[in-house]
Amino acid sequence: MTTHRIRKTLTGVLASAALTTTALVGVSGAAQADVTASMYGCPSGAVCIYPDDDWNGGDPSHVFWSYGDHRIYNQYGEHRIYNNQTGNAWASLSRTSDGDTPINYVAPGSFTDTNLTPINAVSLYDVG
Repeated sequence: MTTHRIRKTLTGVLASAALTTTALVGVSGAAQADVTASMYGCPSGAVCIYPDDDWNGGDPSHVFWSYGDHRIYNQYGEHRIYNNQTGNAWASLSRTSDGDTPINYVAPGSFTDTNLTPINAVSLYDVG
């Protein structure tokens, strides 16, 4: 094999490897973007509370990630609660700190403006 042919073959192999690497990085970047997508500053997979009854410039005051009951303290007046969880995961608001008596439900992808003065817990759960 001549030096020219070896150089040409090597160039082709390196170009192919570069394209494969670029494609893999592109796929990885797209998957990463999906996972970290947010709406109104609320990350995908989370439930967010905003300090009043608007989006607060996309800056929530509370972000909850895990299923279960989450106690909230010193929250008075109207607040926006946004459920940006995925799948069929709902959120509920309860007067009790253990989430046993829900008074308001928030469907996935929706929000509610609620007076949080009597609310003591936000619960996240999957209804399957």
